[in-house]
Amino acid sequence: MTTKDLETIWAPRVLSVVRIVAALLFMEHGTQKLLGFPPADHVTAAFSLGWYAGILEMCGGALLVIGLFTRPVAFVLSGLMAFAYFLAHFPRAFYPVLNGGDAAILFCFLFFYLVFAGPGPWSIDAWRSNKTFLPPRD
Repeated sequence: MTTKDLETIWAPRVLSVVRIVAALLFMEHGTQKLLGFPPADHVTAAFSLGWYAGILEMCGGALLVIGLFTRPVAFVLSGLMAFAYFLAHFPRAFYPVLNGGDAAILFCFLFFYLVFAGPGPWSIDAWRSNKTFLPPRD
């Protein structure tokens, strides 16, 4: 396997895998807020700020898992995570390791990257635009 193979064949596929795994992890935050799964210490009140964040996390995460409207959804979710960091985490402490905002920062920048990189070949967006990066079948 050459570097060219890694860049042309595997990099787009791994981009899809990273998108799917990150979206599944992100969806957990929404399902916890809205559905109580995985179980949480508190219940998010309906129509509160956390409830709306849960809607975006669950629905946006689901769209990212399947790779539908990836770029606009990733843009909105990146902004959501920046907002969440500065609203909920930053006031606790300056350093992310102390304020618990590590995940929010990582999700923010990962989603921001997806705005520019796109969904990868294993997505509905790629299927709709006929841009699958998979090698042709023999």
